[in-house]
Amino acid sequence: MTTAPDFEQRVRGSFARQPAMRLIGAELVRVEPGEVEISLPFRPDIAQQHGFVHAGIVGAALDSACGYAALSTMPAGTGVLTIEYKLNCLAPAAGERFRLVGRVRKAGRTIVVAEGDAIAVGQDGQEKLVSTMSATVMTIRGRDGVVD
Repeated sequence: MTTAPDFEQRVRGSFARQPAMRLIGAELVRVEPGEVEISLPFRPDIAQQHGFVHAGIVGAALDSACGYAALSTMPAGTGVLTIEYKLNCLAPAAGERFRLVGRVRKAGRTIVVAEGDAIAVGQDGQEKLVSTMSATVMTIRGRDGVVD
């Protein structure tokens, strides 16, 4: 896996421009080559009717974690777009906050395969895996508006 020298700055800059993550209150906390962590605090306005964070919100945040993990492996002048993902909900998304970790499993020139974990963190600091994701991400070159 190779990375451009400015990969962290590119990932952080792109994340800062993403209104969807701002809308749900997500924050980018860690960027490493091939791995990204996003933090999401619990808020009642992102919950479903039973008080758990909605699976769609968990999926959106994990999609970003996987996508930015993929971007961290791409050369300058490229971007990425998710072309497919599968979300497995293993337990209700109940916690004070959530750690969403995306990591690259295989980076190719055109396709990146990534996986992600959504981990609920309780008031006592205990962690519980609540969702997993498998994502396929496509490298974009030469397309206006998609370069990060």
